Amino acid sequence: MISVEEALARCLALAAPLSSESVPLAAAAGRWMCAAAAAKRDQPPFPASAMDGYAVLGDPRPGDGFMVVGEAGAGHAFAGRVGPGQAVRIFTGAPVPAGATRVILQEDVVAVGDRITLKDGLDAGPHVRPLGQDFRVGDSLSPRKLRANDLALLAAMNVPQVTVTRKPVIALIATGDELVMPGEAPRPDQIIASNSFALKAMVEAEGGLARLLPIARDSEAELAAVLGLAEDADLIVTIGGASVGDHDLVGKVAGLEHSFWKLALRPGKPLMAGRLNGVPLLGLPGNPVSAIVCGHLFLLPMIRAMLGDPGPAGPPGAAGSGAARKRRPGALHAGATFAGRRCAGNRTLRPSGLGAAVDPGPGRCAVDPAGGRTTQPRRRHGALSATLIQPLRGFMDKP
Repeated sequence: MISVEEALARCLALAAPLSSESVPLAAAAGRWMCAAAAAKRDQPPFPASAMDGYAVLGDPRPGDGFMVVGEAGAGHAFAGRVGPGQAVRIFTGAPVPAGATRVILQEDVVAVGDRITLKDGLDAGPHVRPLGQDFRVGDSLSPRKLRANDLALLAAMNVPQVTVTRKPVIALIATGDELVMPGEAPRPDQIIASNSFALKAMVEAEGGLARLLPIARDSEAELAAVLGLAEDADLIVTIGGASVGDHDLVGKVAGLEHSFWKLALRPGKPLMAGRLNGVPLLGLPGNPVSAIVCGHLFLLPMIRAMLGDPGPAGPPGAAGSGAARKRRPGALHAGATFAGRRCAGNRTLRPSGLGAAVDPGPGRCAVDPAGGRTTQPRRRHGALSATLIQPLRGFMDKP
């Protein structure tokens, strides 16, 4: 057996960055932008009024009067120049006219016809956003997974197309005679294949394309036939059949070059990785908790590596400390939680099955699957966490 850290390193060694493609900005949400994008114009592209009021020249005092000579609105600049004793009615977002140095708030004036007089208690702020305050031409946005605010920033940079890594195709293959698909009628000795759907959602949320292939039955011929359907995938993920039983056939498939087989993790010990005819293969355990935990620890970092993320494993030590913790020498126990549900006969659902992967939800107690200890209900659903809005220039790289 090898450690979680070593297993992760070997998985990542199998996952090389994929080729890139150009996509319209409107189709780039959630994609990994693999090349920096440079701003094509300044933002704002002109000195802009930050408030509704009057654009004037100099540093006027209360009681001063001005003649209003024109108006400037967003998208409608004043074509003239502001001189001494003159003012231009201006609205938020409008270009500040040539000659004007500040904007007097409309609340600080008395307007009579085409003349204004400044009130006592005059606000001292200039209320002008300088040209290029947010970013300048040539400032760049570094590679990243594109979120909503990134898309808005790229649009403001006048970037209509972005270079992204193509989505990795992940072939998901559930294995076992005991499995049937949802909606089918299982025999008394069969169960519903559920892991594939959780893993598919995880893959797609991370930016991959998940392909659900047919269930591979417990014969070498059928397993080989289903694996043959995945030859054009970027990563093959098998679910179940990775242990050492007579019916666990994935590790014995012809042409599989093992990188490792089994690691010191519970749940998740029967994990394997390697290459099948040159295609990376990750063999996940069939237990629902094991499959999902290993999906987070190994599958998602492999997808991030294929997309070009320079830190696919997350913060240093994340695989060995945050997602899993030591319980006995040489082994790690994953810290999954599940709902401590009451079942018929006052039995509590234990963490060996699918229930271990279910979030408790609001007001429910979480149970540690390693020790069965209850914790306080988690405030998750319906809770909001604040995010500071930082100046846009803080997100930009300078040329």
